[in-house]
Amino acid sequence: MKLSLSVLALSLALAGCASIPPDTQQLPQQDLATMQLAADIHLASEGWPAALWWRQFQDAQLDQLIESALSSSPNLDVANARIGSALSAFDAQHAQRGPRIDLGANASRQRYSGNGLMPAPIGGNYYNETTVGVQAHYDLDWWGKHKAQIAASLGEVNARRAEYAIAEQMLAAEIARHYFSMQNGWARMDNLHALVKLQQQLVVDKEKRIANGLGVSDDHLSAQTRLSLLQQQIALLETQVVTEREALRALLGADASALASLQPRQAQALPHTLPGKLGMELLARRPDLQAARWRVQAAMSTIEAAQASFYPDINLGASFGLDAIKLGKLLQSGSRTLFIGPALSLPLFDSGRLQAQLAGARSERNELIADYNQNVFNVVRDVAQAGARVQGVENQLRLQQENLRASEAQLRNANARLKQGLADRATQLNAEMTVRGQVDLGMQLQNQRQDAEINLTVALGGGYRGSSDFAAGADTVTTKQ
Repeated sequence: MKLSLSVLALSLALAGCASIPPDTQQLPQQDLATMQLAADIHLASEGWPAALWWRQFQDAQLDQLIESALSSSPNLDVANARIGSALSAFDAQHAQRGPRIDLGANASRQRYSGNGLMPAPIGGNYYNETTVGVQAHYDLDWWGKHKAQIAASLGEVNARRAEYAIAEQMLAAEIARHYFSMQNGWARMDNLHALVKLQQQLVVDKEKRIANGLGVSDDHLSAQTRLSLLQQQIALLETQVVTEREALRALLGADASALASLQPRQAQALPHTLPGKLGMELLARRPDLQAARWRVQAAMSTIEAAQASFYPDINLGASFGLDAIKLGKLLQSGSRTLFIGPALSLPLFDSGRLQAQLAGARSERNELIADYNQNVFNVVRDVAQAGARVQGVENQLRLQQENLRASEAQLRNANARLKQGLADRATQLNAEMTVRGQVDLGMQLQNQRQDAEINLTVALGGGYRGSSDFAAGADTVTTKQ
């Protein structure tokens, strides 16, 4: 009979709950499996970047710079602090689900009215009252409200961890870009210094020809102008090297002597890796997509928590203590108090507060889904554009190598004719300068290729491996130091 009454009471409580409005405006979430690259964007090999992708450049100096930055760079402090904030919020939500035990004690002195409800001898006299008690509370969470709130907090923690991975990738990519730009500046300066020497010899040759009546002043002025332009390029490259060095120093958070040991290194030719298909694999490769997906999941959990607020809130409460109007009797058995029982809170009418809260959660979910969908298309765009740039630079490098080989053949012919007396020194110098010019162009394209490779690596997620298990246990959530 008692069970039937309990079931009846619960049924009436559920019937009296505020009604949950239907969800009729949920945005569809973009299916990654349908996303593909354009047919004209492809490379010979396929694969994904490794987590330590910068090691493929086979440069120990670069490895040391990036690994040092990832371990101590101030650029990552903000991202790490945000993980800590998200973890604190998660811990707070997780603690809300557990039982609570409080100890309370108070003492008071009160005069009771002689004309009130309390008759004499209490009425008209002063009495001391002392209370000591222990209260326990536990929310049964029948409708999963706390569980959904914990899941939402965990989703934000995972999103913050993915953002930390983004910060790591951006930091490594920026260091690699500035490092290669500095190396390129050093290499080009060496080549330009060689060009300056050749141009100076050409200027001297023009002066001799003019002195012997075999040349004109315009040729000499043209040679002098080109010499000045080469010297100007060297000055610009010197500024570029210093600028890139200081950018590296800022990224590393290093002092003035930290980069003094850097030495020029020759760039290594590398194979490229670009997937023929994107699909679901991309989800685990781009941390920004992971962060967006986790926030959508967190929004879903927030909606579940908002819906649970429409149902009765059932808590268990218990207290045990001592209460006496005289301190000397506080510890006697007759002063004991005891209470245990459930508490029911039922939303009947709240002027639309619950509906507004639920509508806000649903709107935030739609906003995050729209952001996620846009991120999916942005990812495909980034990969496609980065792949196209790599292909474009590869084509330019191939043509430049052909031109370099042709220039070298012309230089060999000029050297042979010079030995045979069939060509003058100016012809041989011009041929050698043409080769040096092609070498300089090749260095510039090589730097563009390195930059394009870095962009492609970042577009492909930089070797990121995010957990696909959104419901991971709380014990696995740790901040990355």
